Amino acid sequence: MTHINWIDIAVIIGFFLVIFGIAAYYSRTAGKNTGQFFLSGRNLPWYIAGTAMVATTFAADTPLAVTELVARNGIAGNWLWWNMALGATLTVFFFAKLWRRAEIMTDVEFVELRYSGKAATVLRGFRALYLGLFMNAIVMGWVNKAMEKIFYVTIPSVDPFLLVVIAAGIIAIYASASGLLGTARTDSFQFVFAMAGCIVLAIIVINLPDIGSMVALKEKLAPQVLDFLPRIGETTVEGITGGALAITAGTFFAYIGLQWWSSWYPGADPGGGGYIAQRMMSAKDEKHSLFATLWFTIAHYTLRPWPWIIVALAALVLLPRAENTNLIRSENPALYEKVVEAYNNKQLIKSGDANLKSREFLDLYEKYENTVDPGVMYPKLMVKYLPVGFLGLLIAVFLAAYMSTIASQLNWGTSYLINDFYRRFIKQNADEKHYVLISRSGIILMTIFSLLVTKYFLTTISGAWIFIINASAGIGAVLILRWYWWRINAWSEISAMIAPLIIYPVAVYGFGMESPLTLYPIVIGTSVVWLIVTFITKPVEEKKLVEFYRRTHPGGKGWKHIQKLVPEVFEKTGFGRQFINWLMGIVLVYSFLFGIGKIIFADYLTGVLLLLIGLVAAFIIYFNLNKKENKIAA
Repeated sequence: MTHINWIDIAVIIGFFLVIFGIAAYYSRTAGKNTGQFFLSGRNLPWYIAGTAMVATTFAADTPLAVTELVARNGIAGNWLWWNMALGATLTVFFFAKLWRRAEIMTDVEFVELRYSGKAATVLRGFRALYLGLFMNAIVMGWVNKAMEKIFYVTIPSVDPFLLVVIAAGIIAIYASASGLLGTARTDSFQFVFAMAGCIVLAIIVINLPDIGSMVALKEKLAPQVLDFLPRIGETTVEGITGGALAITAGTFFAYIGLQWWSSWYPGADPGGGGYIAQRMMSAKDEKHSLFATLWFTIAHYTLRPWPWIIVALAALVLLPRAENTNLIRSENPALYEKVVEAYNNKQLIKSGDANLKSREFLDLYEKYENTVDPGVMYPKLMVKYLPVGFLGLLIAVFLAAYMSTIASQLNWGTSYLINDFYRRFIKQNADEKHYVLISRSGIILMTIFSLLVTKYFLTTISGAWIFIINASAGIGAVLILRWYWWRINAWSEISAMIAPLIIYPVAVYGFGMESPLTLYPIVIGTSVVWLIVTFITKPVEEKKLVEFYRRTHPGGKGWKHIQKLVPEVFEKTGFGRQFINWLMGIVLVYSFLFGIGKIIFADYLTGVLLLLIGLVAAFIIYFNLNKKENKIAA
């Protein structure tokens, strides 16, 4: 087992020096105005904007989450997030250009661009606080929790929460100094650095004597663990770990048919939103916005997962685990009770109790920990097998993933609080330097608030995921249709935000339902509610609709009567080609994803064929994008 030494520390310090160097370089420009601070002056090229998106979604928790999914359900367990590629490709071709065209600073500002009346004003203020403060703190909290877990394994001699506080403080300093202008550049560096480190770890563990090669790894694992597709039917695997993803048809459809378009989720917002919309709006122009989002979707779903999956599969071979906790109990019932007690109160392990230091106890404890919390196996492999220097590299990799996500969440969340609450409702006519100063202060305060949430309110990462997906289920249709149907109003959005918060607890506590089956009553119920509310409330003022259409010209039959009022704006939507591009985008993403996987597992013929299919889809997209779809004359 490798212990961190001065070489590892030197690597980590070198990493921090690079980050601070980038932040210092861009800090002066970022301080000019809020446009520079939050949107990088709207001049990001597609490869910087897109890579910054990928880096933000590559958080400290993602390798651990993928390891847990693979340990519990095999490779197919990743369909719990792979399904979101359907919505991501929809955003690329139907919404990326519209967000850039809107010329707004945040997606919350969109509310008063699109809607009218007091309801729009209230909605903007509420969303600024609800998303920028409450939801943002939950997201940052679970990322903090993941980093705390990594520190606990890799640097056990220091309080892990203290290390998280130090890391978060460093992030707050450089994020407040350089804004998105610097954050986007540091994100890009951190993504490349983090992916390189994950690939290095995968290569090292595969070449260990206990494995030797990918072919040997395949032979050591049950075939169903390597399945790329889930098995549809009644769930037959009862253990905590080690089966194929066997799910009911209802559960599978909840993921494939409902979740990707109905639920708001950070980085996978229906129709774009959050920090994804922020990056689209910061791109040089509409073309760069589209290509940034396309690059993000390809990299996010096809390039990132495989190094993590390889390490997760290696962990199934290299580290002790059990099919379920009952098997561990049967090995030694008395010792098992002590293990569970120590796991639930980790301070006991640090006590002087000699019984908790015995090899028998430690071995059973590790097996139990790997069984109930498989994600922890990823950093355990780092500590156990990485040579001196490489451990510091991988700790820096996790810091890179952690910092890129937290920095982006801070910048994005603070943009809501400042642009859509403070500037809109508290102090409207101050100069730009004042708003930049308040923005920098807001980042510091947001960091402190997220750490308090992490310490005192957030208990599990998976619990936060489930809450966010279900508490927003059903609003996705409104977020999509508000661009393409004039009748959507502020009350549609308000009711779609409130309804899930009522239906979700009723489904869970009243009817005993569990996620993701809870999505059925929430999505159906919320859809009924917002449709009724839409038709019983007044439509948006015609003047506001005309102004919105002039600026964004989304086109389509949903705007037919508004189009007649602005005949000077001629919009050839090309919806048919956009729909084909969406389908081809889905083919491209999944063909590349599975093609790369097949090649990694030495199934070269199938892998090459899948990559060729993906390339054909890419050519069709390229051909369609080079046709002039929009002709605008005003």
